[in-house]
Amino acid sequence: MGEARTGGEAALSGVTAELDAALRHAAAQAPGSAAFAELLDSLHVHVGAGKLIRPRLVELGWRLATADPVPPSGRAAVDRLGAAFELLHTALLVHDDVIDRDVLRRGQPAVHASARHRLEARGVPAADAAHAGVAVALIAGDVLLTQAFRLAATCAADTARAAEAAAVVFDAAAVTAAGELEDVLLGLSRHTGEEPDPDRILAMQRLKTAHYTVGAPLRAGALLAGADPDLARAMGEAGADLGAAYQVIDDVLGVFGDPGETGKSADGDLREGKATVLTAHGRRIPAVCALLDAGPATPADIEAAHRALEAAGAREHALDVAAELTVRVEALEPLREDLGQAREIEQLRRFLAPGSGYRSTPAKMFHD
Repeated sequence: MGEARTGGEAALSGVTAELDAALRHAAAQAPGSAAFAELLDSLHVHVGAGKLIRPRLVELGWRLATADPVPPSGRAAVDRLGAAFELLHTALLVHDDVIDRDVLRRGQPAVHASARHRLEARGVPAADAAHAGVAVALIAGDVLLTQAFRLAATCAADTARAAEAAAVVFDAAAVTAAGELEDVLLGLSRHTGEEPDPDRILAMQRLKTAHYTVGAPLRAGALLAGADPDLARAMGEAGADLGAAYQVIDDVLGVFGDPGETGKSADGDLREGKATVLTAHGRRIPAVCALLDAGPATPADIEAAHRALEAAGAREHALDVAAELTVRVEALEPLREDLGQAREIEQLRRFLAPGSGYRSTPAKMFHD
């Protein structure tokens, strides 16, 4: 995010300390369970392992609301609230890996896969080990959620502000659950014969990822700073739209991007039959629909799918949708004086605005 990355490494060290303390606190609640302590210790490789985007955005929300850096008196509260969002994020990833049957997370075995491997090494039958691995991941995710909520509820000495900010975290968990459910059901559309609706896909992405990744941290940070609730809500809505725009762009890069630049496969989404705004637009054409339903497997199949989607105007349509999602940020323009020339919001807007270069540049802004 360049300059839009809020704070600095010194500030993030406070978030990291909160994350470590949260895991220790949870383990201390069951001193007689060595297995529980081992599980929580194993989570250190996952907790805080990303770019800490959400804690950065909490701080950005504060700065946009006050037009000033976080003062020393507010640092602990911002760090604690940022850590709450990071724990929420990790909990959702742990559960998502179970739902999606992903065995790797950031190059490391997913929690359920790691547990399964350990149990199999001890002689547990594969089926039982796999089932227990899922159970371990569900337990781990639940513990992380409880710690996220605990940190959010106790993030500030000002109990009124803490309650307002914590409510955003609580609601973000519910919103994301709704998005996850929509994603699961959309993934079954190839069996039901129901064509995925682009608007439903976009709504799912906004619920599942954009809200808790961008919108909620911005809003919560602003509320923690004492912002007017309407202003904080506007910031959150703008952030969620920006997050949704990023997701649309990321899906385009998942098909048309250069793996050497994006760090992700250019055929995985097509092989998996992932429902995206891009593919939904292409599927309006029977020939494209037939290609995608056949499950592109070979390089020639993938290339044929690329050409068909391009010819159908799917790429340009998806990018136009992403550009339209940035419009809500313009609603914050009248607040510019109150926000003290909000440079960070302007940078967020420019990143995704038409003509900014994002149509050919990897969208790494919110990669975690």
